[in-house]
Amino acid sequence: RSLRAYRVDPEAKVLIGVVAVSVLGVAAYLAWKGTYPDYGTALRYAAFNVVSIATTTGYSSTDFNLWPIFAPLWMLFLCSFASCSGSTGSGMKMIRAQILFKQVLRELLRIMHPRVYNPVKLAGHPIENNVVFAVLAYAFVYVFCIIVFTLLLALSGADVVTAFSAAVASINNTGPGLARVGPTSTYAVLNDFQIWVCSFAMLLGRL
Repeated sequence: RSLRAYRVDPEAKVLIGVVAVSVLGVAAYLAWKGTYPDYGTALRYAAFNVVSIATTTGYSSTDFNLWPIFAPLWMLFLCSFASCSGSTGSGMKMIRAQILFKQVLRELLRIMHPRVYNPVKLAGHPIENNVVFAVLAYAFVYVFCIIVFTLLLALSGADVVTAFSAAVASINNTGPGLARVGPTSTYAVLNDFQIWVCSFAMLLGRL
C-alpha cells in the first residue's frame, strides 16, 4: 500500500509530473486569457478536462472547443503519450516517449562527441539498441499514420482543424476532437468516408 512504487517508477513519476504541470499551466493560460474570471475556476475546469483528454478517458465538463486554441491543442498533444504501459490508455505510452526523448539527447551529444559511449537508460538500467530502434520505428509509423489520416479527412472535405484533431483523437482512442468533432458534437457530423477513415484509425490505434 506504499506510494514508494510510484516515486521510483521511471514512467509513473514523469507522467504525474507532466500532467500536473499541464493542468497548472493550462489553468494559468485560461485565466490570463480571461476565459474564466479567476484562477480557481480555471483550475477546476482545466484539471478535469486536461486529465480526461490526456489519459484518453474522453470525458469533458465544458466545451473546451471554445477555449483559446493553444489549450485544446496541448491536450491533444498530451493524449498522444500521457498514459502508462499496461494501462487502458491509448497513444504511444509515456515509456516510449521517454526513450525517444533520451535517444534525441544521445544523438545530440554524439554530434558533439562522436566517440562518446552514452547508452539510453531508464531507472539506471541501459536500454538495448534494438529496443530503441523498435521504438523509433513505432514512432515513425505512428506519426505517418496521423499525417495520412489527416490528409484523407482533409481530402474528403473536412477543415484542417477537424481533420487533424479527428485523426489524433481516433488513433489515440481519445473521443472528442476539435471544431466539428468537439466535445459538444459527435462524429455523426462526418460523411461516410470520413467515418470509415476514423473507424480504421481507431482500430489501428488500439491494435
